[in-house]
Amino acid sequence: MDSYEKNYLSSRPENLCHMCGLCCRVATTTIPYNKILELAKQDDEGAKDFLELFEPYPSIEDARKVSAAVVDNIINGLKEDGNYNENEMTFYKCRYLKDDNLCSRYETRVLLCKHFPASPWAIVPPGCGYEGWLFIKREEAKQKIRKIKEELIELELLKKKTKSQELLAKIDTVINKMHHSIDLYKKHGSENW
Repeated sequence: MDSYEKNYLSSRPENLCHMCGLCCRVATTTIPYNKILELAKQDDEGAKDFLELFEPYPSIEDARKVSAAVVDNIINGLKEDGNYNENEMTFYKCRYLKDDNLCSRYETRVLLCKHFPASPWAIVPPGCGYEGWLFIKREEAKQKIRKIKEELIELELLKKKTKSQELLAKIDTVINKMHHSIDLYKKHGSENW
């Protein structure tokens, strides 16, 4: 089990879902629709799964008719992350959601569904049972990055005191790995934490 599965997915409490169906009725992705179509033609499994599940609304306004609160929450969240481009924004609805908010293919659902919300930065509908838990997970990630930054300062000080080229090389290797860890969260604003 990789660290994503172990640290995030396995700790996600399934019982938080309110079964409102809004995440299936009004969904989006930061990848433009035409790019998803292109990826699917290239046999990208994620894109193919997404297109099998979701059909696009003709317009943002059509999605807003289903739930203006969800559409606005998603748009505002994407704007905060700097990922909003109205010209590339498409909202979708799941083909398999039944009127009672249950999935008609729950037992055979794809990983995309099994993993939702797939990261602490997932944008969920207002009032979603995962809101509080996602907030805690985001704060834990921010704290992890802050700790790495503190350790970087200590390593930089150690470098100034070290004369051994071998030790300096080891320190630089560790520093590079730490910068890589920070960069993994760059799209979420890690440079400001």
